[in-house]
Amino acid sequence: MKKTVSSLLLLASALAAQASGLDSLENFIKSVKSGRAEFTQVVTGPAREGQAPRSKTSSGTFEFARPDHFRFSYKKPFEQTIVADGQTLWLYDVDLKQVTTRRQSQVLASTPAALIASAPDLAALQRDFTLEAAADKDGMQWVQASPRAKDGQLHSIKVGFRGNDLAVLEIFDSFGQRSVMTFSKLEANAVVPAASFSFKPPVGVDVVKQ
Repeated sequence: MKKTVSSLLLLASALAAQASGLDSLENFIKSVKSGRAEFTQVVTGPAREGQAPRSKTSSGTFEFARPDHFRFSYKKPFEQTIVADGQTLWLYDVDLKQVTTRRQSQVLASTPAALIASAPDLAALQRDFTLEAAADKDGMQWVQASPRAKDGQLHSIKVGFRGNDLAVLEIFDSFGQRSVMTFSKLEANAVVPAASFSFKPPVGVDVVKQ
């Protein structure tokens, strides 16, 4: 009898966690149509034989307006800008003096940006990702997203929420690299100027279309 009660309690806890994580994601997509935040990103490569894993840290700002418009502005240690204007995805590397462009429709569906900024609703996400609730951790509710298309570099993504606020994006690629993006000072439904999602290549830089 005690074992049965314990099993039922564990099952109830698992179901509650599932509802919590997925509900937080759905509520975020439904209720937060625009916003801005600061972020810190730590990228850790797989350990090499006889060596500890190496990490690189960067930081910057993030703005978005759902659907299909966002801007990542990396400030430290190197300047880099990623802009989605609704049609084109622009990547500007200041040090390389190079701008790379891609059509959004070809690249955004199964990316981390789709989860937090681009998708108009949960149904759109579920067409491109398998979504599963993960166990609560560090005071956050988590959702794991696995791309349905298996031909890309992305392996899986975990999104952490504190309540309905986006807190962490944890990205794993097929090469064993882990990237953790932590958000702070989130301003949900902030009015973000349309100019934030407009990009014009600076004079003198190389523009590469992919």
